[in-house]
Amino acid sequence: MIRTALIAAAALVASAGAALAQAPLSQNPPTQTIICLDVSGQTLPVSCTVPASRLDKREDFCTCRTGTQVDIAICPDGVRPPAENRAYERARKAAVKNGSLLGAMFEGQPMCVAGRNTF
Repeated sequence: MIRTALIAAAALVASAGAALAQAPLSQNPPTQTIICLDVSGQTLPVSCTVPASRLDKREDFCTCRTGTQVDIAICPDGVRPPAENRAYERARKAAVKNGSLLGAMFEGQPMCVAGRNTF
């Protein structure tokens, strides 16, 4: 019984450490974030905890209630994310490698998402 509790506690600590390492805290504004994808490549809702500041654009911890958690780049200034359509979903599904879309391209433009608090 105690051994099971210790194993569960160790797993919880390990998963918390991996979750906090999603994006370096020194990156402000961040260059990548998390999205949730289903098996067809469609985006699903993602839940992130964020600092209580409109100026701090970092995301501390993101989770997916359904789907797969995928790293994706935040679009740089002057670049808009690709339009959500069936062709983009198919390309995104094919481009996911080891839970990441970092560096992936679609029709000559980077696969990226708009950052938080973009005005």
